[in-house]
Amino acid sequence: QVQLVESGGGLVQPGGSLRLSCAASGSMLGINAMAWYRQAPQKPRELVARITRDGKTNYADSVKGRFTISRDNAKNTVYLQMNSLKPEDTTVYYCNAVAEIIGSGPTSFWGQGTQVTVSS
Repeated sequence: QVQLVESGGGLVQPGGSLRLSCAASGSMLGINAMAWYRQAPQKPRELVARITRDGKTNYADSVKGRFTISRDNAKNTVYLQMNSLKPEDTTVYYCNAVAEIIGSGPTSFWGQGTQVTVSS
């Protein structure tokens, strides 16, 4: 149905920046909200940032002022600009999209995850 392909993860020093991208493709009428989550080992997945189709955003308190989420509706792509990265930001980041599927209505899809490592 819908595939989410993430890119942009990697290794960066504390204080550095990374930009994650997630492109959605497949059979869908459109995409509602898009979001980034992260999950550390043996911890629940947590919301990092979310953006609605019309651009309204919300962020986890731990990333406010450092991370910025944006999207390109024409490309069905969501971005996460991460600045002033800290070692505690190290984990796997997942893209999520709620797409309108014919016959199913709003349906949530997940990317495969991309590793972000902040270390000197």
